[in-house]
Amino acid sequence: MTINVGDRVPTTMLTKVTPDGPDQVSSDEFFKGRKVALVAVPGAFTPTCSARHLPGFVDKAADLKAKGIDEIAFTSVNDAFVMGAWGKASDAGDITMLADGNAEFAKAVGLTFDGSKFGMGERSQRYSMLINDGVVEQLNVEAPGEFKVSSAEHLLSEI
Repeated sequence: MTINVGDRVPTTMLTKVTPDGPDQVSSDEFFKGRKVALVAVPGAFTPTCSARHLPGFVDKAADLKAKGIDEIAFTSVNDAFVMGAWGKASDAGDITMLADGNAEFAKAVGLTFDGSKFGMGERSQRYSMLINDGVVEQLNVEAPGEFKVSSAEHLLSEI
């Protein structure tokens, strides 16, 4: 079942990319007591994700934080090393990279798709989510192949 506005984020483990290496973090702890803009993408280094999605949030990070966002995080069904490399290659120092290597978070929120025909297996759908103290305040899920409602600009316009 897909998560909805007003729902609490399910408890799963994610891997936070840090300067000291991968760090396991529970979703409960990560979202506790603050407002987080969470963005999910089908894959690090994929065309739309790298050319438009992540760069938009890098460019708008200060604007989002000025509107009360405590942290901006990107998640994908990739391992922590890939997520870390993508963050570095994209100069995304203001963005927290969260690896969901086994798609546990994506499955728990009910936002996966089968990318097998592209050799990608089960992946996260593209979306943005505004989470306040563990509760979903906004959810912007893209239609397949689209990039509109999960953009930094759209999220900013909705805050």
